[in-house]
Amino acid sequence: MSSRPPHGTVRPGGRTSRTRTAVLDAASAILEEGGYSALTMRALTDRSGVHVSTIRRRWHTVEAVVAEVLKEMSETLPVPDTGDLRSDLRELALAIAGFHADAGNRNLIEGMVAAAVHDEPAAEVLRDSFLGWTGQATEIVHRAVARGQVPPDTDATEVIDSLSAAFCYRLMVMRRPIDARLTETSAEAAYWSAASGAFGRSDAFGRSGAFSREAAQEPGRS
Repeated sequence: MSSRPPHGTVRPGGRTSRTRTAVLDAASAILEEGGYSALTMRALTDRSGVHVSTIRRRWHTVEAVVAEVLKEMSETLPVPDTGDLRSDLRELALAIAGFHADAGNRNLIEGMVAAAVHDEPAAEVLRDSFLGWTGQATEIVHRAVARGQVPPDTDATEVIDSLSAAFCYRLMVMRRPIDARLTETSAEAAYWSAASGAFGRSDAFGRSGAFSREAAQEPGRS
């Protein structure tokens, strides 16, 4: 007789896996259609067919369900490893553009941003999700530091923030679609800024806060 797996263990194709998929799919659909305010335990139960007690036992709160949805979404964004920072940033920019080209992804993120303005739990979930993804993406900068492509004191988080900020501004503020030029220029701007030392933690702006022209010279130029 085979032993049963511990309670809560995710078995491929098993009930736990099916429950997780049903609830996360339901949460994504509700968020896309009605926004964060429409996502309640009752709505999840009605949409997924999973009993509310099961949802509460596994996730405890609606925010925990949303956090898992966002985590799953972020995992679709690869962390490139081409061996070159410039190429990595281009590949990452293309991945971000592709992510936002999906209407479902775009609507969900926009809905969460809108909810975060007035709802602190929503803001915390959104912030933690982006911090988690940024932390993974910084690996491309750390590798570049190890290769000597950027200064040792380069702030990896600021490099990734610089790259992704252009997409957020275009979508959330300007309300315009992402195009190939934005994808290219955001990657190029992040690369040349990092290579010039602009994201250094100490030297680029100096003690006075004025940006150093020497630090901004193209890498390799005397």
